[in-house]
Amino acid sequence: MMTEHRGLRELNGSLVILEGVQHPLNEELVHLKLDDGTERTGRIVAIEGDKVALQVFEGTRGLSMVNTRTVLTGKPMEIPLSPELLGRVFDGLGRPIDGLGDIYPVEMGNVNGKPMNPVSRVYPRDIIKTGISSIDCLTTLIRGQKLPIFSGSGMRHNELAVQIVRQASIADSDDFAIVFAAMGVKNDVAEYFRQSFESAGVMDRVVMFLNVSNDPIIERIITPRCALTAAEYLAFKENKHILVILTDMTSYCEALREFSSSKGEIPGRKGFPGYLYSDLATIYERAGIINTAKGSVTQIPILTMPNDDITHPIPDLTGYITEGQIVLDRGLDTTGVYPPVNVLSSLSRLMKDGIGEGFTRKDHSALANQLFALYAKVQDAKALASVIGEDELSESDKRVMAFGKAFDERFLGQGNVGRSVEETLDLGWELLRMMPRNELDRVDDAILDEFYNKA
Repeated sequence: MMTEHRGLRELNGSLVILEGVQHPLNEELVHLKLDDGTERTGRIVAIEGDKVALQVFEGTRGLSMVNTRTVLTGKPMEIPLSPELLGRVFDGLGRPIDGLGDIYPVEMGNVNGKPMNPVSRVYPRDIIKTGISSIDCLTTLIRGQKLPIFSGSGMRHNELAVQIVRQASIADSDDFAIVFAAMGVKNDVAEYFRQSFESAGVMDRVVMFLNVSNDPIIERIITPRCALTAAEYLAFKENKHILVILTDMTSYCEALREFSSSKGEIPGRKGFPGYLYSDLATIYERAGIINTAKGSVTQIPILTMPNDDITHPIPDLTGYITEGQIVLDRGLDTTGVYPPVNVLSSLSRLMKDGIGEGFTRKDHSALANQLFALYAKVQDAKALASVIGEDELSESDKRVMAFGKAFDERFLGQGNVGRSVEETLDLGWELLRMMPRNELDRVDDAILDEFYNKA
């Protein structure tokens, strides 16, 4: 039931305090009507007796303590859902900003989502092809997985996000779409995303949610939830396989820290709220597959590590919740390698169940293990060369160094060109042939007989 209150008790940053509210609901949507006829949107974030705290997305500047009328809608924040979402661009609160008019809803979706019944979850198995060798071969993305990208400030993670959107696909399925949410990005970056998707001809399978840097910072807290609500509808009602890309989760966490501070909550590590872990889990755990629908939700959150510190609370807690990570390396980036994936720091915990015969190719697992092992030896050889000089290395170490250089230049440094899984695996074998067969100790003889000697 809708109720209306006139006047405000207190203002504090983006928070408004009301008194005398009867039967408020947590996360309830509210509308604040100003003297000049404009309207702002908020939600109830705290309840204490008949006193409630409202989070105002557009900020509290200009609100009258006496004349502001607050309408409590009696329902949570919702966005309109329809198959028409595909190809559209929305702001951080799910309002169209592409000039194509409002969405005619088939249904309204609660942005907080519905928890997946653990019993109904299906174990992720099938690969999502990104066309990027370092991901497809070594840190394979599995449908229904949540696999974050850990980047650093100034690195080319935006370009990598666009490349994944442009190239990602699922074998034998046309029901594949992407929900892309950007939080706190500059206007030129937001325009770069839009133009890149349009020029690549993939906009008809993309839903975009854009919260730019000059939008209210509190709006960023809702943006990933709107995106995931759209993804869940398309996956579980329209039976599509949805890849959700969220960038930049660091901006989201910093908005959460600011909001927590305005509420006067006791800060945790680095000033972030103590509930940062559980809050991130409410976002990341909305990925998966359920047995009552044919679709799936897969997540690639992108976050920039402050000072490239992987132990910072944001990447640290993200790593606990998600099933692996793809780490971008600044050293590779400065040498011009793109995508600059640090393969030794990256992993996909679900990879083993989605590759091999019947999924990709029977040599995939053995090839990946051997490439990992050799690349680890490359780092040892580099460390030794820095002490005694490269000319003093043994012949075996020199071969390893040559392999490492070729691996960086040819396998990792593929540029913006997409590769099929078969092309990636074949390239991996080309690099392994630089080493004597007896040094390939992670591959069994049957696989070596079939692939190592292949011309």
